[in-house]
Amino acid sequence: MSLEQVLSSRPRLKILIMLVQLGELNVSEIARRLGTNYEATSKHLKILEDEGILQHKTFGRIRLYRLNEHSGKTKALQTLIEAWESAGESGKMIRK
Repeated sequence: MSLEQVLSSRPRLKILIMLVQLGELNVSEIARRLGTNYEATSKHLKILEDEGILQHKTFGRIRLYRLNEHSGKTKALQTLIEAWESAGESGKMIRK
């Protein structure tokens, strides 16, 4: 998947920003903050995980997602998001 395809989805971009800001969340909490359903959120998370940007750990039925610290793609995206936020451009994209 190309960079344009990964970042062209507003929910995927919001997920990335959310995880940069908060560190680790489960699918239900990500869905609640996005205002989308569980299934749609899971599809976006799978795409990001398949690209090596996210990773998850499972505790019973709960999956916690976080950024994959070992991925060059993740490091580049995290740098971009942090630079953008420090310039004051995206601080209000995520519902709290």
